[in-house]
Amino acid sequence: MRFSTLIPLLLAAGVVQAQRGGQGKGKGQGQGQQNNGQQAAATSAAAAATATQAAQANGGQNNGGQGNGQAANNALCLDQNNVQTGSQNDGLADAEPGQAASDTDNANFINVCSGKTLTNGLQVKGGSCNGIAMGDIPSTNNMVSAVFTNPVNNDNVTAGDDITFTVQVANLNAGSFTNPDNTYYAAPQAVSGGNIVGHTHITCQFIGADSDSTAQPLNAQNFDFFKGINDAGDGNGALSATLAGGLTKLGFYRVCSMTSASNHQPVVMPVAQRGPQDDCVRFQVVAAAGGNNGGQNNGQAQQGQAQQGQAQQGQAQQGQAQQGQAQQGQGQQGQGQQAAGKGGKGRFGRPKFQARDFVA
Repeated sequence: MRFSTLIPLLLAAGVVQAQRGGQGKGKGQGQGQQNNGQQAAATSAAAAATATQAAQANGGQNNGGQGNGQAANNALCLDQNNVQTGSQNDGLADAEPGQAASDTDNANFINVCSGKTLTNGLQVKGGSCNGIAMGDIPSTNNMVSAVFTNPVNNDNVTAGDDITFTVQVANLNAGSFTNPDNTYYAAPQAVSGGNIVGHTHITCQFIGADSDSTAQPLNAQNFDFFKGINDAGDGNGALSATLAGGLTKLGFYRVCSMTSASNHQPVVMPVAQRGPQDDCVRFQVVAAAGGNNGGQNNGQAQQGQAQQGQAQQGQAQQGQAQQGQAQQGQGQQGQGQQAAGKGGKGRFGRPKFQARDFVA
């Protein structure tokens, strides 16, 4: 074979082999690319699944958050079953002359304190608005009633002596007394076993030096003794508070009970026409007995001296009167003698008519 013929054959064989290699490489690359594509697709699917799971998880969290939010919102909503339609009526349709119209609200006045200073458990001296409901109200068979057993009306109490104020209270579960510094009016009135749960207070005020000083109302900001009774007393309704050292200002006083629910609000009763739930009595603070006896003895001594003086004066007057009578008698005797001297015998031996010096 000629050399010139051999070269073209070798070139042709190289081309064929190159094509085969190219196809192999192409197939390999294609398969590699296909594998890469499948891997990319798998990765994308996994990412999509992860995103879906994350979205679902996020959605669950959102739903949970919405649920919690709805629960919280429901706590601030008025239950439809608690709506009192009586608050929607001003009462004037069948009112008597002179009666006022009631304020009205379709939602039980739950926002009555909007824009106002809230009480918020505090004793706000400048005034506030309290949105807490009144709460439980007892039946007419369980209305609170009180009477003082010490002191009683018109008692005399010695100045400076200890005073134990005692009030007998009916239909009260006594001994429930919340912190007045941060729970004042902060919860509704409660009833247990038919009776209001709460406590009472004792408040005493000076009226004046005499019993006629009660014509004007006393200033509610002034008091001489105040005590909240936070115990259950003797268990039979008797509640007491002791004032050590007593009262020292002489004069007349008024002491009253103030019965309250646990959070210090005045007890709420079921009807308007009833007896009062609290009691008041008036008593007098007097000086100690020794001082009074000394004064009485002094007065009696002065009275005795005055009587003695009057007796002496009477005796003197009596003596003067007797002396005057004696002088008068002597005068009359002299006049008689003078008349006898003037008179003589008249006709027929009878004495003449005696001329009188005066006409009685």
